[in-house]
Amino acid sequence: MKKKQKNQDFRTSIGGQALIEGILMRGPTKQSVAVRTEDGIVTKVEEPKFLAQEKKFWGLPFIRGPVIFIESMIYGVKALTYSAQMLPEEEQEKPSKFDIWVEKSFGTEKAEKILIYLAVVLGVGLAVALFVLLPTFLVGLIPHMGGRLMLRSLLEGVCKLIIFFLYLWGISRVKDVARMFGYHGAEHKTIFCYEKGLPLTVENVRPQSRFHPRCGTSFLLVVVVLGVFLGFLINFESTLARMGLRLLLLPVLVSIAYEINRWAGRHDNWFSSAITAPGKALQRLTTNEPDDSMIECAIEALTLVIPEEKGLDAW
Repeated sequence: MKKKQKNQDFRTSIGGQALIEGILMRGPTKQSVAVRTEDGIVTKVEEPKFLAQEKKFWGLPFIRGPVIFIESMIYGVKALTYSAQMLPEEEQEKPSKFDIWVEKSFGTEKAEKILIYLAVVLGVGLAVALFVLLPTFLVGLIPHMGGRLMLRSLLEGVCKLIIFFLYLWGISRVKDVARMFGYHGAEHKTIFCYEKGLPLTVENVRPQSRFHPRCGTSFLLVVVVLGVFLGFLINFESTLARMGLRLLLLPVLVSIAYEINRWAGRHDNWFSSAITAPGKALQRLTTNEPDDSMIECAIEALTLVIPEEKGLDAW
């Protein structure tokens, strides 16, 4: 009985990301990618280097959040690119004229790095434009808002949440993205199975929940909600000033959101449950029930990053 309780209380630091027909899993020392191809599951294992792990300063609370977020995005885009390259040739997207020009100008190796970093910049830029700047701009177009800062901040917050939910709802309806969200569900189920101390088999993974409290979806929601409350502290009427201040405070938001999610993931009480509940509810949009082939892929990816020393990956 005691052993069962211990397994129930175990939380792993291993996390993952859904890819195109595959899954990325990141453990304490290794990162694996498992992609399903026509010839079976193809895997790749590497040892990523994170500043927060190698440099004490970048691992300090409220400093590490933005650093880990950006580095995770970089490794995530690399894995996503790798999974796309594993698709059958007829399903792969043809390189654009820009991609071809970059490769000719800088060589294949440098071109790949340039395109990955560019994808990260564009991804972050799009998120900032949609969820940070656009709500402030749209509300700024409403007449007779001068001097009504509380109402303006409230409307910006409502607009921000509407755009965020509509975006997730919209992409969840895209066929390829919906399938990727199935892999996302497989990732969560497999981690739950591992945390319960059960053998990693399809039969054991299948009945697990696809809603995990330590998901990137929860992190994004916390960032958005914190941004709503932050708006009530901005005492500027100028739309440009409000947009500029939101940009300056974005790293602060990410830092606080990271620490909140980290704390909630390490505790099990009514307060941590309340914090993670909205994110878990939102995962109804960002995860789908996986098929057995997706679960097999998740099991393969997770198995490759479980440390040899038991407990090394404890959260």
